Amino acid sequence: MPIYEYHCTDCGRQTSVFTRSISEEVKPVCRACGGENLSRLISRVAVVRSEESRLESMADPSNFAGLDEDDPRSLGSFMRQMSQEMGEDLGPEFDEVVDRLESGQSPEDIEESMPDLGEGMGEDFGGDLPAGDLDL
Repeated sequence: MPIYEYHCTDCGRQTSVFTRSISEEVKPVCRACGGENLSRLISRVAVVRSEESRLESMADPSNFAGLDEDDPRSLGSFMRQMSQEMGEDLGPEFDEVVDRLESGQSPEDIEESMPDLGEGMGEDFGGDLPAGDLDL
């Protein structure tokens, strides 16, 4: 069931039209202004991948080529890329941390200004982890 995207030449907005099949003929109408002067756009393609496939692609060493662990911007960009690859919403705290890293703020400054960050993370694994168990 495809979704086609169109550009409205009347108002300049983009609108999406859902169809039940590829062969269904559709007369698109702009949802913003009701205009019928639309031109079809080339849309992004979504590919469904298994979790295993996503994890394999994340382990590819080429993903780490541009990573500079001493540069907060590089670290933030890498974290955003990995979260997008996993396709999961990691919540507003994660987004804030990544935004702050990408703006150049150091991880230490972020941790200091967000003391409750990561609180309760061990609960998903059977309770809070004892201090020192996260040393890498």
